Amino acid sequence: MRDQLISVIIAERPYRLTINSEAEEEIFRKAAKLVDDKMQDYARNYAFRDKQDLLAMVNLQFAVEYLRLNNTAGEQQVLREKLNEVDRLLDECLLEES
Repeated sequence: MRDQLISVIIAERPYRLTINSEAEEEIFRKAAKLVDDKMQDYARNYAFRDKQDLLAMVNLQFAVEYLRLNNTAGEQQVLREKLNEVDRLLDECLLEES
C-alpha cells in the first residue's frame, strides 16, 4: 500500500494528513465531519467565546465516550473470564460423574 495525502476540514481550517489506505480515508473524513457536527451542536446550544471552547467541549465528550467504551470492554472481559471458569467447573463435574 502507498501512503496517500488527504485534506480534511475541522473548524473551518484545512488539515493535511498522510494515511495508508482508502479505508482509512473514509474513517478520517467521517471523523472530521463528526467533529464539525458536534461543534455545530455545541455552538447552537451553549455560549462560547471562540472555536477553541467548542473544540475543547467536543474533545471532552469524545474522551468520556472513549472511557465509557473501554470500561464496558473491561467489564465484558471480566464476565467472559468468569463464564469460562464456570464452564471449566461444569466440565470437571461432568467428567467426575461419568
